[in-house]
Order: sequence, then structure tokens, then C-alpha cells
Amino acid sequence: MSNKKSIKKNWTSWHHLLHKEILSNELIPERANLLIAVSGGQDSMALLNLINDLKIQYNWSISVWHGDHQWHDKSLIYALELKSYCEKKNISFYSDRANKDNISSEEKARDWRYKKLSERAKNLLIEKQQNNFYLLTGHTNTDNAETFILNLARGSNYSGLSNIASKRLLENQIFLIRPILIFSREDTKQFCNSMNIPVWEDPTNSDLKIKRNLVRQKIIPTLESIYPGCSERINNFSQKMSSYNHERNDLTELAYLYCKDKKGIKRDLLNKMCLEARCTILNRFLREICTKQMISKNLSYLAKSIFNKNTGQIDIPEGLRITWDKNFINFDNS
Repeated sequence: MSNKKSIKKNWTSWHHLLHKEILSNELIPERANLLIAVSGGQDSMALLNLINDLKIQYNWSISVWHGDHQWHDKSLIYALELKSYCEKKNISFYSDRANKDNISSEEKARDWRYKKLSERAKNLLIEKQQNNFYLLTGHTNTDNAETFILNLARGSNYSGLSNIASKRLLENQIFLIRPILIFSREDTKQFCNSMNIPVWEDPTNSDLKIKRNLVRQKIIPTLESIYPGCSERINNFSQKMSSYNHERNDLTELAYLYCKDKKGIKRDLLNKMCLEARCTILNRFLREICTKQMISKNLSYLAKSIFNKNTGQIDIPEGLRITWDKNFINFDNS
């Protein structure tokens, strides 16, 4: 890192922790171009100010993007006030307004935000002639706990129960970074209060018809009253699930290569494994030949059929067919 450092008067323990997180996990390189998604709430405002305070140490160039969902009457006012706040700090500000009828659900709104974020990043990537661009969002470990509970309730798999990744390649040359997963929502609240940072709280966050709001305002507080500290333990378990999922993927690859032959999958080796392992390896096999994934119920049926019958065939999505004989499992066009 450059020796040219500026120790700010408002440097806090939060700045130190984020600085340490960025260094230890190599989240964002020096001289990077950053586009920060800022809703105006406490999490994104904490992120914006922390990154803005750190930028001189890393020679970052930062910009802000705001997505106006038009879900409430003051959304345009909030956007203009946020723009003014950024301009006073000499931060480039970009925004997009959604047609609220087209983003009527949490999922549609999230897809719209990431789509617009990526579009803006691509434009800036060309404009600034950079090799990579970094999109930053203000997800905290509280968001992680909420996501875990929602995914667990809807019956997600191991991957869905893993913690939110702090860094991933969103698409070519564009990285998605979540730097403040080390903080809780209580941390960002304290930071904004202590630093006198303005917050524009979206009134729709109190709408309990939105599933995440219900989990945030009712379910987690209730669990915390029964088992204090449960949010932190959920996060720790989610991190373990991530490690387990990575380990499982690596071991699956080894088992798949062990069973694989130029003639197909060796049926005798596959059938020596337990049902769950057979399903996992068959799913790995299917990922090579079709884009649409087979649901677990159908995978289980396929694995049992291959185990019980020396010969057979089963149609799968995209006009393909799994066939097998006594020795090998393969596929062909149906």
C-alpha cells in the first residue's frame, strides 16, 4: 500500500475494523473504481461514509448509485437530498427510477437493482477505461441472519444456507463486494449516530407484508428474547455451512472424476455409495449436459432406478435421456 497516508480526526474502531477486513481478505485493490449502492438507510450510509473516509489510503475513485423504487411519496425527495449530500462531499452521484408496477415484489426489486447497477458499472468501466469495476452494497451480518432464516423456511439446500459472500465476480470485469458483513445493523446504527450521518429511512421497511421486514422486526427480535445472541450464532453457523459447502463441492468433484470413464459413469462404483452421494454425483454429471437442474425428488428416483435395474433409461430436461447398462451410465438425445 502507498506510504502516503492521512490519519483522519474522525477515525474510529469501525474504520479500523473495515480497513483490516479489506486488507486481510483482499476485498478491494488500490486505485480501484468503486460504485456504491446507497439506498439512504443506515447500512448503506455507514458504508458510504466509511469507504469515503478510507479512499485516500487506497487511492480509490468512488461514485454512488441510488435506485428509486417509487414505493412511497417521498422517494424522489429522498433521492434529491441524497444527491445533494454526495455533491457536498464531491462524490459522483447516479440514480435510476423504477416503474413501481414492474417491481411489485422483493425479488423483482432486487433483480432491477442489480441490473441497473451492472449497467451503470459497464458504462463507467468504458468511460474510465479500467480493467475491473467494484460494486459495493451495504449488507451486514444481520442481513445474513435474515437470509438464512428465510432460506431455511422455504426449504433451501446447503448453498442457500451458506453465508452471503463478501466478494464474487458478478460478471466479466465486474465484482460485487459486501465489505460490512463484519458489522451488525446495530453497529451501523451506532456509527451513523456517533458520526451524525443523516439517514433517509424508507417507510416501506415497516411494511410487515414484506417477508424480510417480518423476519427483521418480529421473528429475529423474538428469537433474541428467547436466546440472546442467536443472530451471531446463526451467522457463525451460516459461515460453517459455507465451509461445508465448499468442502462438499471439492469432494464431489473428486468422487465424480473417480467414477468417470470415457465410456460414461462407472455404474458399479456409483452404486457402492449411499443414496445421497449417488444423487450428488449424478447431479454433477447432469450439470455438464443440461442447464436446467433436476429437482431432488427426481434425482433420488434416478439414483434408485440405476441402483435397482441393470438397464434402463429416463428422459430428462432439454430433450436428453439418461441411459445405463450393467457397466456404464450415459446420455443421448431422446
